Amino acid sequence: MTDVTIVVATRDRADELRRSLARHTAPVIVADNASADGTAEVAEAAGALVLRLPRNLGAAARNAGAREAATRYVAFADDDSWWAPGSLERAVEILDAHPRTALLAARVLVGEEERLEPVSEEMARSPLGRPDGLPGPAILGFLACSVIVRRDAFLDAGGFSDVLHFGGEEELLALDLAAAGWGLAYAPELVVHHHPSKSGRNPAARRRREVRNRLLTAWLRRPFPALARAAAASLGSRDGRAGLADAARALPALARARRPVPPAVEAARARLGGY
Repeated sequence: MTDVTIVVATRDRADELRRSLARHTAPVIVADNASADGTAEVAEAAGALVLRLPRNLGAAARNAGAREAATRYVAFADDDSWWAPGSLERAVEILDAHPRTALLAARVLVGEEERLEPVSEEMARSPLGRPDGLPGPAILGFLACSVIVRRDAFLDAGGFSDVLHFGGEEELLALDLAAAGWGLAYAPELVVHHHPSKSGRNPAARRRREVRNRLLTAWLRRPFPALARAAAASLGSRDGRAGLADAARALPALARARRPVPPAVEAARARLGGY
């Protein structure tokens, strides 16, 4: 394809990449977060362009891949996911026909049994409706491994935060794209397969990081009452309290980065509930 580049951010996942890269149907840029297990060499052997990053940038590694891409659109994948044949071509048609849409989220099928990812179910039932000009239900969240974006809109919005690293990094980008006037939509006719890696996963650490990032996102973009509700909600579990402590330690460095979204965007976010 000449209109789409697939960007994969990874770290120490050589085996996963060896399986997934062969399934991609567009040029691939692998942003390697300073792996030490031969990940870069595996990606190069599969024909991908590899960016060997000097340190682990987390989700922000995707920004480096997007900057390197020369195509109008960038599709993100994880080292354990891939886009179904035909989905990227269809995504280009949809984005070309809807010029105010910056991001499309695909339907995610998990594992060999192809279970529907719960986040996909939530997006299909989005309470935000389908405003004029959008090709599907409006969203303010997504799974990063299953979206295609307008490259220029993504980069202009700042891409993924280098502060959040990984774990719930998507909401901040969604809010920033919406604040810039872009539409984000769920497009279930697009399909991504996700076979979650079983290596290097620590569920408790992940939950802690997600709480931290949810609180930092609220601090950066949402009204103080929303931040207070998020903080109160985190107190009910050990992981939540640890995430709250992590967020408190990060706040001083972000004191001047707070930029609340416009009222219309906050109203849309509030309709999604949660806190």
